[in-house]
Amino acid sequence: MAMLCKDEYPSLDIDKVIKMCLIHDFGEAVTGDIPSFYKSEENEKEELHAIEFLLSKLPSDTALELKALFDEMIALESEEAKLFKALDNLEAVISHNEADLSTWIEMEYDENLVYGKENCEWSKYTKDLREILRLQSIRKIEENKNKD
Repeated sequence: MAMLCKDEYPSLDIDKVIKMCLIHDFGEAVTGDIPSFYKSEENEKEELHAIEFLLSKLPSDTALELKALFDEMIALESEEAKLFKALDNLEAVISHNEADLSTWIEMEYDENLVYGKENCEWSKYTKDLREILRLQSIRKIEENKNKD
């Protein structure tokens, strides 16, 4: 998704955004992917420890580069980090929209309509994408109601 956004953000370092997208799940590779609405503070700590462990296995220059990217991603201050976070949230909504409704739990019906909204507000492009996905979620839910 980041690669496809390059023309929308000519002033951003899209290669950095792509790297952020590629490495953001390092911790989850060890701890498992826990849905954000179930993730606890303890889960977050476990992920950070897993990231530190994985980085310790890399050459020091690479580890330092990736650690700096993780820190930037967590701070959410740079435009690149904001785009990464918005795309990460949008991808989650797309995945839910693509999944069969039988896989959704009750809270996802509401959560999918608002998930990531705040992280998409920083840019008209991501804000518009988020609205398109919200409308797709509504349509999916409504179509399923009509099947019953």
